[in-house]
Amino acid sequence: MIALLCSVDIEASLLLERTASSSEASAIGSKTMASRSLAGQKVLICAGGMGKVNAAHAATLMITQARPEALIIFGIGGAYPSSGAKVGDIAVAREEIAGDEGVLTHEGFKDTQYIGIPLLKMAASGIYNNYPASEHLLQQALGTLTAGWPAGAVHAGSFVTLSTCTGTRERARELEQRYGALCENMEGAAAAHVAISHGIPWLEVRGISNIVEDRDLASWDIPGAARAAQLAVIQILEAWRP
Repeated sequence: MIALLCSVDIEASLLLERTASSSEASAIGSKTMASRSLAGQKVLICAGGMGKVNAAHAATLMITQARPEALIIFGIGGAYPSSGAKVGDIAVAREEIAGDEGVLTHEGFKDTQYIGIPLLKMAASGIYNNYPASEHLLQQALGTLTAGWPAGAVHAGSFVTLSTCTGTRERARELEQRYGALCENMEGAAAAHVAISHGIPWLEVRGISNIVEDRDLASWDIPGAARAAQLAVIQILEAWRP
C-alpha cells in the first residue's frame, strides 16, 4: 500500500474520482482515510488539513495504521521567482526544509544547527532543518514525469515548509537567498519528518499554483495546480517500481 497525503479536498478530488468504486473509509479523530485502488496500486488517501500540525498528525495515523511502503505528499505550492517554474508546472522535492525552525538573531535567521539541537534524532545522526527525499523514489518519479510532461514543465529542487505563506516580493527574495529553493508549502517538512522517523520512504509532488510575490489571487490557478499534481501522482503510480 502507498499512502497519499494532501491538505485539502480539492487536492484529492481527481484521485478519488479515478479510483475503483468499491472502497473503505475510516475516520480517526478529525482525519478520514480512504482505502482505494488507483493506477494498479493499493492506496490510502487522506486530505489531512492545512499546516504542519495537521500534516504530522495525518502522516502519523496513516503510517501507524497501514504501515505503507511509501508516503507520497502532494498538492499545490508557490514557486519562487527565480526558480524558472511557471503556474501549472510540476515540482518534485529533492529535500524538504523546515523554514521556520530556528532563532532570529541580530545577524538574521539561524537554523537549528546553529542552536545545536536537531529536529529529529536518528540512531547515528540527527536531522536539523533539511529532510532528504528518497533518492530511489525521486529518480523514478523524475524519469516518469519528464517523459510524460512538456519539456521544461517538470522541476526538481528544495522545498521550504513555512507556517506563514509568503505574500510579498521582499520576503520571497529573502527566502530564495537563504535556501535557494524551488517552491514553498505549509505541510511537507512535517510529513517528511514523520516518514523518516518511522523508516518510510517519502516523495513530494506539487503543482505550481502561483509565483511567490506580492499576493494577488487573480494570478493564481489553484484548481489547475491541484489537477496537475494529481495527474502527476497517477503517472508515478502507473510506473511504480518498489
